[in-house]
Amino acid sequence: MIRLLSGNEAVARGAWEAGVAVASAYPGTPSTEILEEFARFPNVYAEWATNEKVAVDVAVGAAYMGRRALATMKHVGLNVAADSFMYASMTGIEAGLVIVTADDPAMHSSQNEQDNRMFAKFGRVPCLEPSDSQEAKDLTIAAFELSERFDTPVLLRLTTRVCHSTSAVELGESANQRISKSANDESANVRMAVGQSAICNLQSTIRTFPRNPAKYVMVPSNAVKRHPVIEVRIRAVAEFAETYPFNRIEPGDRGLGIITAGVAYQYAKEVFSNAAVLKLGMTWPLPEKLIRNFAASVDRLIVIEELDPFIEEAVKLMGIPCEGKSIFSLIGEFDPRVVRESAIKAGLLPAALHVTLPAVDVGPLPGRPPVLCAGCPHRGAFYILNKLKVPVNGDIGCYTLGLIPPLSAIHSCGCMGAGIAVAHGAVKAGSSERHVAVIGDSTFFHTGLPALANVVYNQSNVVTIIMDNRVTGMTGHQENPGTGHTLMGKTAPRIELEPLVRALGVKHVKTVPAFHVDEIEKTLKEYLKLDEPAVLITEEPCALLPEARKRWVPLVVLADKCNGCTLCFRIGCPAILKSDELDEKTQRPKALIDASLCTGCEVCAQVCPRDAISFRPAA
Repeated sequence: MIRLLSGNEAVARGAWEAGVAVASAYPGTPSTEILEEFARFPNVYAEWATNEKVAVDVAVGAAYMGRRALATMKHVGLNVAADSFMYASMTGIEAGLVIVTADDPAMHSSQNEQDNRMFAKFGRVPCLEPSDSQEAKDLTIAAFELSERFDTPVLLRLTTRVCHSTSAVELGESANQRISKSANDESANVRMAVGQSAICNLQSTIRTFPRNPAKYVMVPSNAVKRHPVIEVRIRAVAEFAETYPFNRIEPGDRGLGIITAGVAYQYAKEVFSNAAVLKLGMTWPLPEKLIRNFAASVDRLIVIEELDPFIEEAVKLMGIPCEGKSIFSLIGEFDPRVVRESAIKAGLLPAALHVTLPAVDVGPLPGRPPVLCAGCPHRGAFYILNKLKVPVNGDIGCYTLGLIPPLSAIHSCGCMGAGIAVAHGAVKAGSSERHVAVIGDSTFFHTGLPALANVVYNQSNVVTIIMDNRVTGMTGHQENPGTGHTLMGKTAPRIELEPLVRALGVKHVKTVPAFHVDEIEKTLKEYLKLDEPAVLITEEPCALLPEARKRWVPLVVLADKCNGCTLCFRIGCPAILKSDELDEKTQRPKALIDASLCTGCEVCAQVCPRDAISFRPAA
């Protein structure tokens, strides 16, 4: 059967076909859909972990137990998981362990565009790169076989364009179905792929945890012995890579040879239809003999790869002349136009191939910057923070949009969980201002807990606002420990934030409804007078959750009361517009509310000094 699947859906399908028993992840674009899709398959366990390190540790535990396991994350998530990634490389596993990193060239939804192939080299771990959805499925299955053959975790590197593009995929059966069919076949052991022994462990047999401290307890004396093992292992994988079926030469004109991988392969084939191509499905370790033979068969060798010159530098270290980033940018993602224009500038293609698209007059379209949704529960707090003129150290999530004018209330944002610690550092460095850190509920569980514990332990007067919208919002409403539900749809204990914060040693903690603007302002002013840590929790479901949408009742502007004072415009709500009607005295436009967007949160009504915003009066 053939189906159209996105790359993320294909990875999930491949994991199921490979017989993955346990999968763990923290949601992050562009990787999120992998776990959401995988959780729909029968006879699997999937969970949203509190962060990526925990996700990898969970997968490692399952792999130690002889069950194939998967951990997925966006590229920056591997920074969080790096400690676990590195020890997993040192110990090896009992059954296949695959870690998916979804890199984000061009930073569509990320704070950087790091190239995580570097982690594979750093950790002495094989790295596989699919170029389309079919390969995403096939390489996921192959990654588990490779993992078990060489007793190693495998890094499966996707990029945004592969994750979210859709192409045809031929579906297969799950490993458990294949095992069931072949259970009575005497020749099954001959025909089954590499990893047979571990696949068989996926059946519902109870296993005990391995008692092998020399392999699995990384005290220095054991780690010293394991290091040579992984060095030998990566050399063995490199030898295997020479005949790996996903590394292949596609013959062409010997005048130009191209080494490429991932989605860049698709662009190379489109732009250089006659060139000889070495397509790499395994980008670490690289097949040196194959590369040397390919290089010797062409007159000019170039490398087409997104982001870092990872393959290019490795090829040059082999003493093989090649070109790459002198032609193609190391910034941003590629597409056929980028590759074609770069090739023309380098003289690889005739200028006649340059195609200038006719200009299209689209008219005076308005700008559409990102903005907090109408009815977003974070808006009131940011309005007050802007009003108080305090430095605000932000975090990763919907609330990062507090940066956007007119709220303009975020002054730093680095990575998940950083805001609280950055505020603490600024205070300890002698900042004369009171610092406020803002963080979401899911991010607080992710990496905010240790940062707040550090504030308490090392005694600074940071005020932290935990913006609890009862869901992991920006990545698409995934569950977290504060939602009361798991990824598998089961009811779970809801971890309450206020007692948790008090348990960390914070004495001044208060939970305030997120739409109560006056109470937020009053509480923050009180906390800013204290010389010790304080936490304000603003709580209200995300406006896009079904439970919130049921309560949507739009407001209206009472035109006879509005004088165009502009205060309601300062909350940055997309439902509030400037009308064509001008106030007779001030000659400023009066406000107008778009009923199709308004949720009735009443933040605008609370900031209006003339009571000019209200629910529609009864007829």
